[in-house]
Parts: sequence; C-alpha cells; structure tokens
Amino acid sequence: MAKQMQKHQREFIRHPTDIPIEVSLFHEQSREQPTLSNISKGGLAFVQDRQFALGSILQIRIPFIDPPLLAQGQVVWCHPCDQGYEIGVHFLDSTDIFNVRMVEQVCHIEQYKRYVEKTEGRTLSGEEAALEWIQKFAGQFPALH
Repeated sequence: MAKQMQKHQREFIRHPTDIPIEVSLFHEQSREQPTLSNISKGGLAFVQDRQFALGSILQIRIPFIDPPLLAQGQVVWCHPCDQGYEIGVHFLDSTDIFNVRMVEQVCHIEQYKRYVEKTEGRTLSGEEAALEWIQKFAGQFPALH
C-alpha cells in the first residue's frame, strides 16, 4: 500500500492552485473548506487542520465553477505540515479525469487573471483572461495520456 501511495504522489504533473474546495467524509453532512494545494489528472491535494485516515472515501466539491465539480476520492496520503495536514486524494471514477482537466484549466486562467492585475494593472473579465491564456499557454498545457 505504501508504494501505491508514493506512486499517486508522483505519477502526475501537479499544478499548484489556491482555489477553495469543499470536502466531507462520504455520507457526512458537514463540509470542511480547506484550500486546494494542487490538482492533477489523477487527484488533488489540500491543506486543512484535520487529518483523514488513509483509505477514507471523500466527497469533493469545487464550487467556483458552474456547474460545480462533484467527485469522490480516496485518501492515499496524509502529511503533517505547518497549517495542519496536507492530504492527497485519488479520484475513484475515471470519468472525473476530463472534469478535473477542465478545472485545471480554469484554475490556470484564474491565476493568470490575478497575475495580470498584479503585474500589469489590467483588470480582465473571465472571458478576456481565458482568451489571453488560451492564446499564450494552451499549447503548453500537458496532454492527457
């Protein structure tokens, strides 16, 4: 099991983000709102003050897109960090890969929008940021395998 967890940690290219997400244990009503630390085609990682046991099944919701991404994942690693715990989750449904890919791109576009505002003083709409990002960076976005 330890080798499998290490494989999930390093198998996919990670894209750091700071997008808020909602997480709960499967069939639990209360949701936590940790910060997403990275996302990839295999899963995601987030930081929060509570740890989850290895193998726990989580319900994950990324509400900032419309419609929100809903996915189930399994905790494959959990490491203490300065903010509490960083938790790695592997998606259980392979069809979530396409949806996560869309979220990945939206995360990059949102980061680009903030970067342009900070460095150039330009405030872009979501559509303007998407068009610029696609023109400049979409060709460099790693392909799914």
